[in-house]
Amino acid sequence: MAMRSLGAVATAGVTALAILATTAPAGAAQPATGDTTVTHDEQITWQGWSDAGWSTGAAAGTTVTSGGLTLGTPVGTIAYKDPHSNSKRTWAYGTWTSPLTEVGFGATELVASWNADTPAGTWLQVELQGTYTTGTRTPWYVLGRWASGDADIRRTSVDKQGDRTSSIWTDTFAINNPGAGVLLRAYQLRLTLYRDPARTVSPVVRSLGAMSSNVPDRFTVAPSAGHIAWGTELAVPRYSQNIHAGEYTQYGGGGEAWCSPTSTEMVVEYWGRKPSAEDTAWVDPRYADPTVDHAARMTYDYQYGGTGNWPFNTAYAATFPGLEGKVTRLHSLDEIEHFIAAGIPVVTSQSFLASELDGAGYGTAGHLMVVVGFTATGDVIANDPASPSNQAVRHVYRRDQFERIWLRTKRTTANGGTAGGSGGIAYLIKPTTVAWPSVAGSTNW
Repeated sequence: MAMRSLGAVATAGVTALAILATTAPAGAAQPATGDTTVTHDEQITWQGWSDAGWSTGAAAGTTVTSGGLTLGTPVGTIAYKDPHSNSKRTWAYGTWTSPLTEVGFGATELVASWNADTPAGTWLQVELQGTYTTGTRTPWYVLGRWASGDADIRRTSVDKQGDRTSSIWTDTFAINNPGAGVLLRAYQLRLTLYRDPARTVSPVVRSLGAMSSNVPDRFTVAPSAGHIAWGTELAVPRYSQNIHAGEYTQYGGGGEAWCSPTSTEMVVEYWGRKPSAEDTAWVDPRYADPTVDHAARMTYDYQYGGTGNWPFNTAYAATFPGLEGKVTRLHSLDEIEHFIAAGIPVVTSQSFLASELDGAGYGTAGHLMVVVGFTATGDVIANDPASPSNQAVRHVYRRDQFERIWLRTKRTTANGGTAGGSGGIAYLIKPTTVAWPSVAGSTNW
């Protein structure tokens, strides 16, 4: 289960700078409390660019088409030596740089995500430059080198990036010591699009954005009220990661290594999309559920050495026609209930001891599963891929226990120490034709 380390991205010593409020949207079922205003001790916001928003950035060799941002006339060529294949190729490239974007509060973490098409012979890179609350800027950090396939480059995060104040942990920008008071005030994202100089086909980026957050150091969280989607369960396909144990060691080896792509694939197939027979022709025909093997291969981060890179998973989901995806944090199970009420399952990231989640039967340092609904009494219905078979994937978990292990940023380890939690990380994946739920005060999707 523990294939996306959470310890590196936990926040510590943070004081919330403001309070956000959320209420249910018009027409939604109301909490038993009368839907009184809910306050949060964390701050989360999502900011992004797509469609007409591309015009606010600075383009060099890129242009906007009806499909999205793509290469126009490249500004030049550059050689890239792939550290994971040792191949060296020359690529034509162009860039797009977002405007300087104010977060609106002092953030401790940022995770970017993108939706793009990268035909054969193309790929892209996403970078971040942050501005601290002191006015000093970070270096340009690489947040990901990505392609939907693996024939041209090996998709990868980049290690050993940081300065005295911040670091990149796989897919997450993090302030090293939030208690010191220097936080992230603003940022720019830079896209570099690459193509084979001998070809005209180019990447097309439909959207780019980032979740910024300031989540206080916490072992526990206040329970949410619920009653928004109680008694609702979505018909999400059920896939077990454990039946894949030992498959394709070059992509993590299945089993506990594949919780993230297995969860992502369940949601992709809920929306009626899936890899084609041609896509999965490389999978050993003896293996069950070849679409899960395919998802693992296409989310594999060669630097991280696993399939748990958060934005690589949402980017994979968005390669299917009509789907979009993003990585964010949510404030509570109430917010997940709004998504379930809108027909949208949510992938969540959590860590826990076996004693902290009744019915799970295991403990994990980091695990992804899919929230598919709520019982009539508000407990969580989850498709948990850490199950012995597809038939055993559906679980009902106590609401209070689930909310705590998902939202906290600190947890006790089996040896009595402490480690990080995800602080409410979620994958949001849906068709572009389905509206995001509207929750007053929530700016985090």
